[in-house]
Amino acid sequence: MPTSLVSGGSRGLGLATVERLLARGDQVATFSRSGSSALDAIREAHPEQLLTARVDAGDPAAIRRFVAAAHEQFGGITHCIANAAIAHEGVLATMRDDEIEAMLAVNLTGSIVLVREAVRQMLCADAAESPSVVVVSSVVARTGSQGLSVYAATKAGLEGFAISLARELGPRGIRVNAVAPGFLETELSQTLSDENRSRIVRRTAMGRLGTPADIVSAIDYLTSTRAAFITGQTIAIDGGA
Repeated sequence: MPTSLVSGGSRGLGLATVERLLARGDQVATFSRSGSSALDAIREAHPEQLLTARVDAGDPAAIRRFVAAAHEQFGGITHCIANAAIAHEGVLATMRDDEIEAMLAVNLTGSIVLVREAVRQMLCADAAESPSVVVVSSVVARTGSQGLSVYAATKAGLEGFAISLARELGPRGIRVNAVAPGFLETELSQTLSDENRSRIVRRTAMGRLGTPADIVSAIDYLTSTRAAFITGQTIAIDGGA
């Protein structure tokens, strides 16, 4: 049975991903900083199939302990979905050091550490399950967005990380891809000002923000054998923005 790691799995896209992976039969280990009642309910329904933990995604030591616990419980790691992220909206000139450092620590460093720890386990295991990594980027890494320059920088960093890691791990049979959602109706997007939200909707061909359901099928696909020859790619899912 495949085992999938998902960071930031208590809400929004992360929660939807956990649900989809459980539904297809994966064992899932997920963490978030604060948890949620929705995730608690899912754990009660899948007590043998789901491991949850409270972990600060900006704490490398805590991430290492989480991956070790997942490996101990499930016996291996097949897929890793680096989804956890935070956003602070604001022009760079007025952004505080702690806000910049938090986004770098969670969105970029935390994701890289999680992937590193998962890959170490994948390299020691039988690759018959077509192991894979998916990092969750954002279309702002490519298009930019006023007030989100640092957030965009962290996501652009993840895309560069993914394409280089794909070349590094391809010979070992491990695939690495990124998905780049447009703005979604999640708690993360609640930080957007009304002006920014309206501007994003106006420029999107589909005329709305996305939902986690719009993204999770791509993650499902990329972490399956159907995508066995896809690596080093970034897939934008933005409703035509």
